[in-house]
This record gives sequence, C-alpha cells and structure tokens, in this order.
Amino acid sequence: MESFAEKAKKVINENQELFVALEDLDRTGKLRKGSYKERVNFTLDEELVNRLRSYCKKNNIKMSNHVEGLIKEFLAKNSKINK
Repeated sequence: MESFAEKAKKVINENQELFVALEDLDRTGKLRKGSYKERVNFTLDEELVNRLRSYCKKNNIKMSNHVEGLIKEFLAKNSKINK
C-alpha cells in the first residue's frame, strides 16, 4: 500500500503543469491557463487574405489555426537549415 507521501509525489509528477500554474497563482495572484494564444496584427495583401478566407470557409477550417500550423511547419523546416 502506498503511503500518503508516495501518492502525493506520484500526483505531482503526473500533473506538473498544474502545479506550476498554482505556483504562478501564489506568486502573482493570477491563474494562468495551460497555454495562451496571443492576438497579433499583420498587414497582408487583401487578395491573399480573401483567398485564404475562402479556402478555410470551404474546408471548414479556422483561419488562425491554419496559419498557426503553417508557421509551425515553416519554423520546423527552417530550424533544420539554421542548425
């Protein structure tokens, strides 16, 4: 049978991100979400945006999720080149 301390260590190890969030709450008084999204502003060609919007609408895709995926793909590809 596991002791209380052993169970506590197991729970902490399995939920590390939650305990980090609680530490932040204790330190700052604000509770962080697991992950944040940040609103950013870009200036893009109007025709390009309209084409992307149309593509996403036809394929039932959120534009921001699609752009985020393309950025991740771009960074993964280019980080290999730069190393």
